[in-house]
Amino acid sequence: MLVFYKERLVFLSVPKTGTTAYQSALRDRADIVISDPPELKHAPVYRYNRFLRPMFEKVCGVEMETLAVMREPVSWLGSWYRYRRRPFMRGKPNSTEAIGFDDFVAAYLRGDRPGFADVGSQAKFLEPRPNGTAVTHLFRYEEPAPLRRFLEQRLGIEIEPGRENVSPRMELALSPGTERRYRRKCAEEFDLYDSIA
Repeated sequence: MLVFYKERLVFLSVPKTGTTAYQSALRDRADIVISDPPELKHAPVYRYNRFLRPMFEKVCGVEMETLAVMREPVSWLGSWYRYRRRPFMRGKPNSTEAIGFDDFVAAYLRGDRPGFADVGSQAKFLEPRPNGTAVTHLFRYEEPAPLRRFLEQRLGIEIEPGRENVSPRMELALSPGTERRYRRKCAEEFDLYDSIA
């Protein structure tokens, strides 16, 4: 998570959406950088609303805007799957080394997700709160140019984010049946992604 106090902007870090690269590129420009522990680095809207928003409002008397990046839902699960296949994960309970992508997504769709498929939800991460706290600016991972333009204009600097924390490359495809089930059971993920202007 990055906080740009003078610009009244908080960059929320949705996992597996390239935010680590932006954190590296902008850490010297940010007023607050939360890079650890992961529970705070990747604080979702509800955690931001409960702990950080009140601090800015009550202590500083300001309302911050929030920014986040969302990845296409199948691609997002694919990134988690590949991330958990890397050699470091070999032999660990959350490894996906011996599991096919279809089986990984099928496990994700279960009510009692096994550990290797328990990766959360982008829609839940970004879910608006009853008090109206919501993501002010939402960008697509697959279209980096609008995000970069927004940040450069808002912060008044040029940005050249690198690539970090990249999952191993591999071709992944879901069977039509598994993709249909994913789209039906997790429609909120696809609806939110499709709503990004």
